[in-house]
Amino acid sequence: MNDQIKAKIKESMIAKDAVALNVYRGISAAFTSEVMAKGKTPQDTLSDDECLLVLKRLAKQRKDSIDQFQKGGRPELADSEMAELMIIETLIPKGASKEDIKKVAEAKKAELGITDKAKVGILTGAVMKEFKGTADGNDVKEVVESLFA
Repeated sequence: MNDQIKAKIKESMIAKDAVALNVYRGISAAFTSEVMAKGKTPQDTLSDDECLLVLKRLAKQRKDSIDQFQKGGRPELADSEMAELMIIETLIPKGASKEDIKKVAEAKKAELGITDKAKVGILTGAVMKEFKGTADGNDVKEVVESLFA
């Protein structure tokens, strides 16, 4: 993933795409910051799973910014963040569908013997662990809660 970002930076420079170049450089900087936070040297690289976590964090930050800018009446800033978010999302693999989540949730519910709504948190945690970060947390929560409705 690190090499992919470096290649994207080069492509953006050649294409003179300032927005994409800015986003890819920001991603590269975020990767380096994460490496440094782990006590390694800047020359070290993150694993693809660690890169994915950083990308998801960056996407969440953009979504929060878009929301705040829209509430604050600054549509031009929200549009700028939206353009960046779209670029970041192209790098994040699509998560599990709600149908897939429901199948796993039903299987885990039976496996763990959960029958009451009081243990929704345990079931949600088990389903999230099963997907290893490929499922959206809000989707998992919604599906799990629907099993007890």
